[in-house]
Amino acid sequence: MPDNRPQPPPSSSVPSPDPSGEAGPAPLLLCGARLTDGRTVDVRLGGGRIEAVGTAGSLTVDGTRTGDTRVDLAGHLLLPAPAEPHAHPDTALSAASDGPLSYAPHDVRSRATEAALLQLGHGATALRAHVRVDDVTGLGALTAVLQAGRSLRGLTELTTVAMPRVLTGVAGADGIAMLRDAMKMGASVVGGCPDADPDPTGYVEAVLEVAAEHGCPVDLHTDTADPARVARLAAMAGGLRPGVTLSPCGGLGRLPAETAARTADHLAAAGVTVVCLPQGGCGGLDRRGTGTAPVRLLRAAGVRVASGSGALRDASNPVGRGDPLEAAYLLVSHHGLSPEDAYETVSTSARAALGLPEVRVEAGFPAELLAVRGDRLPAALSLAYSRIVVHRGRVVARTSAVREYCGSSTPAADPAPDPNPNPTTEPATGLPRQGRAGTV
Repeated sequence: MPDNRPQPPPSSSVPSPDPSGEAGPAPLLLCGARLTDGRTVDVRLGGGRIEAVGTAGSLTVDGTRTGDTRVDLAGHLLLPAPAEPHAHPDTALSAASDGPLSYAPHDVRSRATEAALLQLGHGATALRAHVRVDDVTGLGALTAVLQAGRSLRGLTELTTVAMPRVLTGVAGADGIAMLRDAMKMGASVVGGCPDADPDPTGYVEAVLEVAAEHGCPVDLHTDTADPARVARLAAMAGGLRPGVTLSPCGGLGRLPAETAARTADHLAAAGVTVVCLPQGGCGGLDRRGTGTAPVRLLRAAGVRVASGSGALRDASNPVGRGDPLEAAYLLVSHHGLSPEDAYETVSTSARAALGLPEVRVEAGFPAELLAVRGDRLPAALSLAYSRIVVHRGRVVARTSAVREYCGSSTPAADPAPDPNPNPTTEPATGLPRQGRAGTV
């Protein structure tokens, strides 16, 4: 499991080479951004990392103010970019489909690409995709999602979790063979849903065995409604490197408080990460309304808790937004977390769950950033409409929202109302236009 300690800046000022082998982006200067501690700063990016952070107006690119590549972030709060630890792109955006869901490679690739770009626009610069590999989809859906990930390289990081359905009994032999083939094809995480197998313990044993063979993480879907089963799973997974993630774990919230607390202690002792889904819906469990994991109880026990989006407008949640800031908003408004702790679940903890290095707005850290219009984190979570997303040191997505208000049809200076008010004209009363200079 990734170390949760802060990642120190590199000892050398020379940036690390891009693992893709491609040339790094041009230097970029983010000007006048607000940080969560209240400072207004300039941030210089280069080589995919943060090169320097200084007071507003103090930094330049390449030592000169001419020819700078600049982005004006006045009125924006600059944050570490979120990551999405729980997505289902093979079924995403399919809620309105007529008839059975198509798993044709072209359709899956199209859905996966559109879903990843939608979530990138929300700010998630890394995404873990859970993809079914079974007797219905075969390996075709996985192949399509892997292709989508390659086509999106440079915009977002997409990694895949292979999710077999049955791994025990007579049918399990085929499932294990397919899982091993999926790992050879390029899946980077072993996953699945032990709750759907006739022998959940045997399923977990098979998953851990394949993960050990390939030295890769484990990411399992489970409701965790059976505390004895969770305790066995934690004992089996304890100490596994690079780590085990469970989601959505909504069943913990339905257990008696004392039982839930003991179960949380088992998960903490085993070093298991829990990904909750406050936006609801998870196709991996094939049912709705499982509830959200008890986030405060888990955090109090020392469990690393990240937040994911789950279903994105598919049969499990036809209105899913795939927005990490909405997940953080719900953890504040419904579960009592502070805005800072809630945002940490979709950024620092989510990145750690994916095995990615920590991001801070400090020199030496990866240039994975999200600028949201607003001056404080609570406001950003409440009205996070306008966003600028930075991945590997370059702007990869922008969303700009402008709100205009129509003038009153009965201005105070004119007792006779206009019989044909035109909402498209500039109001004479000077009502505000919210947007680039406002707080939307």
